[in-house]
Amino acid sequence: MSKVAVVYWSGTGNTQAMAEKVAEGVTSAGGEAVLLTAGEFSAADVASYDTFAFGCPSMGNEVLEEGEFQPMWDDVKSSLSGKKVGLFGSWGWGGGVWMTSWVEEASSLGINLVNDGVTCCGPADDETEANLLELGKELAA
Repeated sequence: MSKVAVVYWSGTGNTQAMAEKVAEGVTSAGGEAVLLTAGEFSAADVASYDTFAFGCPSMGNEVLEEGEFQPMWDDVKSSLSGKKVGLFGSWGWGGGVWMTSWVEEASSLGINLVNDGVTCCGPADDETEANLLELGKELAA
């Protein structure tokens, strides 16, 4: 059974709801999902989990949230090389460039990405929710 850390930051609740769907997918596949906010997770916690999902909405000029999520990401990313990781998040403007940049950065660090990022504009629709459930299942496998 895989123990999956689902780490997120959410300003409006959209990304939190996405994190909950990923966790639901993990548990439906027989894994153990642990939901954590960005403020509750650090590099010291990486060794306690088998796989990871990170969720953050697009902020400002299509970047990760800079007050809490980006510092956490900077702390943990070098510890994730070779680890199975999924990315997700919502956006309200622009076209999702923040996810493309995030995926490229993670790939360049040797992180084993299981997806190219599950994204949606605003709250997740049915298709996005299905993709989040599948992400959770893949992380639990």
